[in-house]
Amino acid sequence: MLQLAPESRAILLRVARQAIESAVTRRPLDSLPERPEIAKPQGAFVTLTRQGNLRGCIGKIEPTDPLVRVVAYCAVAAATEDPRFHPVLAPEIPELEIELSILSPPSPVRFEQIEIGRHGLIATRGNRRGLLLPQVADERNWPVERFLEETCIKAGLDPYAWKQADTRIEAFTAEVFGERDLAGLLSGGAAGV
Repeated sequence: MLQLAPESRAILLRVARQAIESAVTRRPLDSLPERPEIAKPQGAFVTLTRQGNLRGCIGKIEPTDPLVRVVAYCAVAAATEDPRFHPVLAPEIPELEIELSILSPPSPVRFEQIEIGRHGLIATRGNRRGLLLPQVADERNWPVERFLEETCIKAGLDPYAWKQADTRIEAFTAEVFGERDLAGLLSGGAAGV
């Protein structure tokens, strides 16, 4: 997976913040910037934290839309539609920290191929599907087996479903970055936003 240029990362983070502000305050969103690197179809997740606590996380796995549109959509959804939280209110916006995970396409993986900190996992059986980003297992110091179990639980499956032939396990990588990582570029401005 290619790494995005720092300017493209800054643009995507700005788009995410502007999309949230627009949705929460009910003002129209400015037109999305056009830059070839962020116009390619790609999956992404937007994670919102407030005072160090998760405040919303929504993503789109399949790379069917331009990345910049996926980020805008997921930012709004993370702020307003994550069923685990009430919608973000305007006074909370300045306290939100935004992290983006830009996904590679998923592909089937075997147990011995999974690398903690590098791979995210998707467990699928029938219409049940669960996904955990690469940083989850790394932050929690999970071994591979626990990561697989937790991904199955996220899908609403038995923890050991990953061992069963009718459960599909896929892995992906993610380019993860947040506002804290690009503080200089975000405050100084990036072309195209």
